[in-house]
Amino acid sequence: MEQQKLLINGERLKNTLEQFANFGRTENNGVTRLSLSEEDRLARNYFCSCCEKLDMSIKIDDMGNIYATLEGIEDRPPIVIGSHLDTVKNGGRFDGVLGVVAGLEVVRTLLENNIKPLIPLMIVNFTNEEGARFEPSLMGSGVLSGKFEKSVMLQKTDADGITFAEALHSIGYAGKEEARLKEATAFLELHIEQGPILERESCSIGIVECVVGMVCYEIEVSGESDHAGTTPMDMRKDALFAANNLITEVRQKMSVLDNELVYTIGRMNVFPNIHTVIPNKVVFTLEARHKNPAIIKQVEEIIQGLAQSSCTEGCEIKTKKLWERDTVWFNDQICDLLEQSAKKLGYSYKRMVSGAGHDAQFIASYIPTAMVFVPSINGKSHSEDELTTWEDCEKGVNVILETILAMQKNFKS
Repeated sequence: MEQQKLLINGERLKNTLEQFANFGRTENNGVTRLSLSEEDRLARNYFCSCCEKLDMSIKIDDMGNIYATLEGIEDRPPIVIGSHLDTVKNGGRFDGVLGVVAGLEVVRTLLENNIKPLIPLMIVNFTNEEGARFEPSLMGSGVLSGKFEKSVMLQKTDADGITFAEALHSIGYAGKEEARLKEATAFLELHIEQGPILERESCSIGIVECVVGMVCYEIEVSGESDHAGTTPMDMRKDALFAANNLITEVRQKMSVLDNELVYTIGRMNVFPNIHTVIPNKVVFTLEARHKNPAIIKQVEEIIQGLAQSSCTEGCEIKTKKLWERDTVWFNDQICDLLEQSAKKLGYSYKRMVSGAGHDAQFIASYIPTAMVFVPSINGKSHSEDELTTWEDCEKGVNVILETILAMQKNFKS
């Protein structure tokens, strides 16, 4: 006879998520909870109170990252579950917080079933994942993983000139460097997909294999300004026409590289931006994302080749790389365990990649890491329209729980 599966309490999960949404809830049922704001302080306090009720020990590090630990039978590096509690302005009720509440619900389920874990369990809330108030994003996990310098991050300012350090102290969450997460058996992050793929393919679970690499360029097109009414078309050096030609060329060339490649022109500035003057300069960004570095290299070759294009309208083309990141692959063993858990629970799933960045991509540099996605209705996120069904939230946490149980038996980091 098959052993009964251990499942979380879906109604309790829903109630906890709704309680967190009260800290910054907007008129349209979204959430504004910027990092280190009063709303963030209240959410942090509530998180700590939930952990204290579960007899978990709580530590706070020098970046305000919060760690709550449930003691295990063995004194081993913990299995860590977590994400972030901050949101963008007018964000949603699920982004980030679902991964933190997943940890709470896993611990609650174990305790109410009188299960003491062999390996300690830790829930983490990373500070300033969104970067909506203090740039850059992924700040808390970035300092932990050595991607960012603490001294530089502490001096980052918001729109009002308040530094990160000042805000951290003002909400009472400036801890000690020795509390930082230095080692763990594994790290698991549950997150909403923030895209339409799972819903389109009728899957409840995404096993995330990697966060894709990306590159971002700035392209400057320089022409000449002349009178819009008196300059013949064949005597113009119109920077905007040239930019339009280049964009068309880029789309034609990139569209045949790979169907998983995504690329975006997200910012464009036209000068002098007067309707009676031929534009003399256009500056626009072009970013592309793909898991295969060879594809990204082909993208760069296309961009760098724009200066030799035959459709520049006589304008000068300059390209400058603004930034890039490599693809971050997650731990194969953990991904396999997540897949086995989804199968065991009878949930539809698929292996997939993440086009968006997450704390997990930085933590993966020093801790075995993997992620689980649950569907975002209509692919909406970072908006008040963000929505994931309660059933899918529950399924995602059940996959985390099942994987935790499997790790307790046979996972070697």
